[in-house]
Amino acid sequence: MSSRSKRESRGSTRWKRESESRPSSGRIKRERDRGGARGRRGLGARAGAKNGRVDSEDRRSRHCPYLDTINRSVLDFDFEKLCSISLSHINAYACLVCGKYFQGRGLKSHAYIHSVQFSHHVFLNLHTLKFYCLPDNYEIIDSSLEDITYVLKPTFTKQQIANLDKQAKLSRAYDGTTYLPGIVGLNNIKANDYANAVLQALSNVPPLRNYFLEEDNYKNIKRPPGDIMFLLVQRFGELMRKLWNPRNFKAHVSPHEMLQAVVLCSKKTFQITKQGDGVDFLSWFLNALHAALGGTKKKKKTIVTDVFQGSMRIFTKKLPHPDLPAEEKEQLLHNDEYQETMVESTFMYLTLDLPTAPLYKDEKEQLIIPQVPLFNILAKFNGITEKEYKTYKENFLKRFQLTKLPPYLIFCIKRFTKNNFFVEKNPTIVNFPITNVDLREYLSEEVQAVHKNTTYDLIANIVHDGKPSEGSYRIHVLHHGTGKWYELQDLQVTDILPQMITLSEAYIQIWKRRDNDDVNQQGA
Repeated sequence: MSSRSKRESRGSTRWKRESESRPSSGRIKRERDRGGARGRRGLGARAGAKNGRVDSEDRRSRHCPYLDTINRSVLDFDFEKLCSISLSHINAYACLVCGKYFQGRGLKSHAYIHSVQFSHHVFLNLHTLKFYCLPDNYEIIDSSLEDITYVLKPTFTKQQIANLDKQAKLSRAYDGTTYLPGIVGLNNIKANDYANAVLQALSNVPPLRNYFLEEDNYKNIKRPPGDIMFLLVQRFGELMRKLWNPRNFKAHVSPHEMLQAVVLCSKKTFQITKQGDGVDFLSWFLNALHAALGGTKKKKKTIVTDVFQGSMRIFTKKLPHPDLPAEEKEQLLHNDEYQETMVESTFMYLTLDLPTAPLYKDEKEQLIIPQVPLFNILAKFNGITEKEYKTYKENFLKRFQLTKLPPYLIFCIKRFTKNNFFVEKNPTIVNFPITNVDLREYLSEEVQAVHKNTTYDLIANIVHDGKPSEGSYRIHVLHHGTGKWYELQDLQVTDILPQMITLSEAYIQIWKRRDNDDVNQQGA
């Protein structure tokens, strides 16, 4: 047989064997049907198992046996959200049994190890606001935990914000103490009472407070990459919402995160551990807040300028050197350089100068503390009173005239004078009425025609007690809902009679302009 015929016979034999072993088309169909049925039964079984697992997980999530181990009295969300072991901000969880913060919840994470070591099982993710049971690692779904998420992140509706100044309802903290939302103490971590007083004063300015209570007002503001100043806006908003939270676990708030943002954004100009100056802090804070919200010096306005910014005319005249002969002085006054110039300028607050404190003592060898009416020191802005300003080389005469009054007017009473050697404090008492301060006479006639309302009522009064470098700050604030005045010094909150406020060494004051729809304040 030739090689070709051998290959053909081998091929036909192989084909015959394969065709015999290959199932018929009917058999293929029957096998496929049986396999399909088996597959469907397998899928059904798997789906059933999966549903069973989902049901059991759902049951576990909704019936966690450890909810009664939560200790609300130790929960404090005012501090920086970082792990107490790794000091990392990433993926931080709060243990709801002991109140400490830990990172992660996976195997070998700090939260997982803590749960196994101490049998603490309920944790809250500080970013997503979800609750988990560890080490079993399932999410807990229970409406009874809503009060904890509200304390961590309070929210306010437009209706709630609109009613804040109309209600006088006391809230009850978890330990049973009662407090008025908005009139709550702030922790003095070491030496930050100067900042606390300013923050409490600003939190009682309704339009500013209302803007920051609603995060939607500023969360979409575009900032350049790496801009840390916006942290100031976020932290101030968080502090406002905590101060006005009607469902707080404590009757006080710690400004820890807010102050850390201040230290960072001011490049350590203002610190927690060193006493600062209230006016310096207020000035920096308002300008930094305005800039972080996207405001500019001239054109772009923000809530800060809408509330506090007024304008004035500043008239300046250069004076000849006092040591020059009289004839030469007379001659110089005719030169252009010595003619009066006028500029328009905006302001966030007005600085009121106190008369020099006397050095003599009374018959009991006690220094006499002088008193001065508020209207006397306001005369600086009547457009007539001239004040001499000395620089290293030159002397100027200046006078000021107000051209626009803001809705909220801040007075800073200049109590401290600095020289090369020390800071001296002027203890002069300023006599001021609590309500009905009319500033019409400080405006020019054409400006008076535009300004219908020029009467102001006091809403906040910051006081400095003691020596310049080591003194302390306290604040008097008016609660709009009750019409009562309260004194706050760090964690202490007490009510105070309005007539007692005028006896203090006032340093910073915030006044509210009366508008047509305003009624006279009570309790003033």
